[in-house]
Amino acid sequence: QVQLVESGGGSVQAGGSLRLSCAAAASGYTGTSYQRMAWFRQPPGLEREGVACIGTDGTTRYADSVKGRFTISRDNGKNTLYLQMNSLKPEDTAMYYCAADYRVLPTILWLRASSYNYWGQGTQVTVSS
Repeated sequence: QVQLVESGGGSVQAGGSLRLSCAAAASGYTGTSYQRMAWFRQPPGLEREGVACIGTDGTTRYADSVKGRFTISRDNGKNTLYLQMNSLKPEDTAMYYCAADYRVLPTILWLRASSYNYWGQGTQVTVSS
């Protein structure tokens, strides 16, 4: 069974920074890295949206709303995913979820929730003005 565990959320004032981490593990894990890992977020009362994603070769994609402010990275050896969030805004307030998948898919699909089969429980990020 795959487990994704997020950490690093919290409360911060606008303009501040946070770094989220996601540790990935699976029972019987053979060491094969996930094809893609991603961060999604879900603001209160709204749908889940893709924030950033990264492939095994380091290819990344970002939502327009976070480009230039957020940076996604991964440590393939440790199967750990990170999201460095700078210049945070109140509209970044949301529950942030880590996601992973083994399938090979076109990059155009990488920020869709349907492209991921494995999800963490989420970590709350609150940005105050």
